[in-house]
Amino acid sequence: MEGYTQVKVLHSGLPAYAPLVPTSALPTIAFVSLCAAFALTFTLTTLHKSSIPVVELVTALVAAALAGGGVVALFCTVGVYV
Repeated sequence: MEGYTQVKVLHSGLPAYAPLVPTSALPTIAFVSLCAAFALTFTLTTLHKSSIPVVELVTALVAAALAGGGVVALFCTVGVYV
């Protein structure tokens, strides 16, 4: 039990967790990310098909990353910390 009490004392002396991104910025991050993802998705669906789909691939990857980040920020905004 001596190890447990040492860890408990160490834990009580540590500072509280502070996130890198302020929680007040999460709604804005969610809104901007999701709007950009929807705009890129619209752009992707209206692009002309080409023989080398590099532009489509890059647009889809950026839209997917923005949508993923926006959904996580939206969940954290409403209190579902994922």
